Formats: sequence, structure tokens, C-alpha cells
Amino acid sequence: MNLKNLKVAAILFGLLYSSGIFAQDNWKHTENDRKVAVDVDSISKGGFTLIWINKDKGFSPSLKDRLISAYFENYPKLAKKYNKKTIKKVSFVIDPDYKGVAATAGGIVRYSPAWFAKNPGDIDVVTHEVMHIVQAYPDGAGPWWITEGIADFVRFDDGLDNAGANWKLPDYNEKQKYTDSYRVTARFLYWINTHVKKDFVKKLDAAMRSKSYNDSFWKAQTGKTIDELWTDYSKNPKI
Repeated sequence: MNLKNLKVAAILFGLLYSSGIFAQDNWKHTENDRKVAVDVDSISKGGFTLIWINKDKGFSPSLKDRLISAYFENYPKLAKKYNKKTIKKVSFVIDPDYKGVAATAGGIVRYSPAWFAKNPGDIDVVTHEVMHIVQAYPDGAGPWWITEGIADFVRFDDGLDNAGANWKLPDYNEKQKYTDSYRVTARFLYWINTHVKKDFVKKLDAAMRSKSYNDSFWKAQTGKTIDELWTDYSKNPKI
């Protein structure tokens, strides 16, 4: 294949992947998981599909039901609110070999059963992780602290049972920075969304996905720089 054709093929692949044509087919990415799984299921509702792959013999059937229910309750809602072009088929893998809490890549969310054994009420880890799928930010879209901050903002704003996991946003303190990510950034974003500009986070999410985000975004949307917003927030952080 000559260089011209290679470039065309690369562009075509990028278009197909971003449209979800390749991303929706997770079979080859979970084939090894399926071989050792003790429970494999496929559930479809309202145009969305969840592939369930459980590799842990002791995983609670009732917890399985709650995780599946969380997917179908929140993923379509988040897709409608933030990114209607998100993929429609997602895989959940319960993986005893995974040592974190949860991680998402390529339409596959990998969960640690050890985490759920200690935190059986943490259903909204689903909300955080599927928001990463909805985000679908390209490489170089913007800083990672925004990515994780938005995901925790969504968990707070659209969570199903954060109280059941004893999960909440932290109170503001002067040691925090907006770049701290996760819940600290999420609280700041919620404050902007509530007190400065409605739907700010939706616009920030869209700018990240379209790779149009830059440092001037904050002032263009609110009339103030991010540092000015943080100063205002620090003076009156009530949400």
C-alpha cells in the first residue's frame, strides 16, 4: 500500500472508530476474559446493550443485578445529555486480577470484585466509569484533571445512590487546587454550574470532545479566568 493509500486508510479507520463502528464490537477485546468467565450475559434495552463477563466465582448475583440496572438507568441518560453519538454496546468485566477500583478503555469497564466485597454499596462507580465512555475525548483534548473532574461531577449530579456508598464531595479548604482532579475539581465545577453559568459543564465536556478546549475557555464562557473563578469560589464555596 502506498503512502497516499495508507493516509486514506488511517483517516477512514479514525472515522469508523470515532463513530463507534469498531468501538461497539468489544468481542475481540474480551475474548480471553470470556474463556475463563464463570458468568457471561448479554442484555439489550432501548437500543443499548451490556455485555456482562464475570470471572469471579464468589461475586454476588444481587450485586450483578444492581450494576446492570445502574448501567441501563444512567448510561442512556448520560448519552442523551452529553453525547448522543456515544457507543451503544458496553462490556462490564468483573476481574479478580484487576487491583484497582475500576478502569475504562475502548467501551470496556473492568471492575475489581475485591473493591465491591469491601464496598458493596458503591454502585455509582458505574456512573463515573460509563461517563468516561460518553466523554470519548481524543488524545490531546485537554488536561486529565478536567476529565476526572467531569466524571465525578456527573457522579455527584446524576448518581443513583452515592449516600449508600458514603460518597460525597469534600468541603472546600485552602490547601485545595482546581487541578486536584476527581471530587475537588468536581465540586468546583458544580459551583460554577450552579452559581455562575448553567450548563457550563456540558459546554466544557463538548469542548474537550471536539478538541477545542484551551485556557481561554473559562473566560469566554463566564467572563472570568479560571484563577479568578477559583478565587471567587474560595471566598464563598457553598454549593
